[in-house]
Amino acid sequence: MTPATYPGADFDQISWGLLSPQNYQNPTPQSRYHLVVVGAGPAGLISAIGAAGLGAKVALIERHRMGGDCLNVGCMPSKALLAYSKRSDADFQQAFSWLREVRAGIAPHDSVDRYTEAGVDVFLGEASFNDAGDICVDGQPLNGRRIALCTGASAAVPPIPGLHEAQPLTNETVFDLTEPPASLAILGAGAIGCELAQAFARLGVKVSLFELAERVLPNETPLASQAVTKALEASGVDVYVGQGVQAIRGQGTVVCGAAEVHCERVLVALGRKPNTQGLNLKAVGVELNAQGSVVTNAKLQTSNKRILAAGDCTAQLQFTHHADAQARALIQNALFAPTAKVSGLIVPHCTYTDPEVASVGVMPQTLFSAGVTFDTFAFDLNELDRSRADPRVKSGSIQHAEVYTQKGSDTILGATIIGSDAGELLAPICVMMSNGLGLSAAQKTIFSYPTRSEYLKRLGDAYNRSRMTPSVAKLFRWWLARTL
Repeated sequence: MTPATYPGADFDQISWGLLSPQNYQNPTPQSRYHLVVVGAGPAGLISAIGAAGLGAKVALIERHRMGGDCLNVGCMPSKALLAYSKRSDADFQQAFSWLREVRAGIAPHDSVDRYTEAGVDVFLGEASFNDAGDICVDGQPLNGRRIALCTGASAAVPPIPGLHEAQPLTNETVFDLTEPPASLAILGAGAIGCELAQAFARLGVKVSLFELAERVLPNETPLASQAVTKALEASGVDVYVGQGVQAIRGQGTVVCGAAEVHCERVLVALGRKPNTQGLNLKAVGVELNAQGSVVTNAKLQTSNKRILAAGDCTAQLQFTHHADAQARALIQNALFAPTAKVSGLIVPHCTYTDPEVASVGVMPQTLFSAGVTFDTFAFDLNELDRSRADPRVKSGSIQHAEVYTQKGSDTILGATIIGSDAGELLAPICVMMSNGLGLSAAQKTIFSYPTRSEYLKRLGDAYNRSRMTPSVAKLFRWWLARTL
C-alpha cells in the first residue's frame, strides 16, 4: 500500500518528499572528500553536518530515507502514539494521524535539502565497498580520506516456528497500519514491547504481551517491572512472563507453554540486528563480531583505521542519544588527531510507558553479580508536596526514585526513577555523574518548591544523615552539652 491510499497520506507525502524525494538526482562526486558517511540516521546525520560545519568536504549516502529509524519508525512515531493515546477521547485513526503529523513536522530538520544547503553532498542509493576498497553508491566510487559506517540496525525476527509465515509486524511496519487489528500479540516485553502494548491497548486493541524472562523490563529493577506490569494490566493488557513462545499458528495464534492465545496479528519486539550485510566489508578488512556488529576501539576506529563506525551498527546501547555522543567523537577522530574516546560515557535510557522508567549507570542486580558493595538511597515521589497537589497522581501508584552509591561514599554508581516524567527527573543525576559530582552535591543545591525535582534534595539529605555514625552523634552530643 502506498502512502497516498491511507489516512494521513498528506503528512506522509510531506515526510517522504523531504526525506527521500522522488526524481532526486545524485550530485557529481567531488574528486576527494574528507569524510564519506554511510547511513543517514542520527549518527550519520550528526557526523555529516558537524564535519561540513567545520569546513570539511562531506558525502552522505542513504539507501532509504533520511532520519533513520528514530524519525521514521522508532522514537518519534512511538512517543507521539503514546502521548496521544493518553487522551480520553483518542481513537486509532486520530492517534496514527497525529504520529504522521509529528513526523512530517520534524522531517525538514533531517531533509535532503537541509543537508545539501549545509554543504553536504547527499547520495541516495545502496552503499558498498568494491574489491579495490573504494566506497561506492550504486556502483559509483566516492574517494574519501575517511569513511564513517553509520548504517544502524533493524528489527530481529527469531526463527520461531510459524512466525515468518504469520507475516509479523515490527517497528518498521507497525506505524503503517491503516486499521486497528482486533487483537495483537506482542513478543518481547522490553521497552519497545511495553510501550506499544500500552499504546495499542489504550486505543482499543486487545493486547497480549509475551516475555521469556520472569518479568517485563527484565533489565530494570524489580520495582520498575512491578510498576509497569500494574500499569499494563490496568490498560487491559494480558501479560505472559516466564515462558518462551514455542510457535505461531496461522496468522496469529501464539503457543506459549500450555496456553494458546488467539490474536489477529503478531508484532515482534525481540531486539535488533546491525545493518552490516551487503557492504562487502571483507574487501576492506573491517571486523564484525558474532552478532554482526562492527568492532571498534574506544576511538570508534575499526580494524581498518581509515574506516570508523558509530551508532546502532556498533553498539549494544542502541539509543539515539548514544549515537549522538559517538558521532561527536567520530568527527574529531576522522578529521583531526584521533584523541576523542567514547569509553566511560554516562548513557541514560528511558521507557516511555505511563509510568515512565528511567535509569542510568549500573543496576543493583549487576552490582550484586559483580560482588560490588553499595548503598541505596530511596525516596517515594508520592511524598512530595507537588505530587500531593496533582490530581493526576493516583493513590497507591508507584512513583519512586533511588540512587546507588559506592559503599561509604557519595560516588553515584547508578539510579532508577519510576513515575511521571522520569526521563526528565533523571537528567540532573546524569549531569552529576558526568561531572564527577557525588550525591552530597544535591544536598547543597536549592530546588524550587514545590517541584518534583525536590526528590534529589531529599536523597541528598538521606546521604547526609547516613554520615551520622554513632561516633559522630556522640561527638555532637558532647559539643552541644558544653555549649548550652
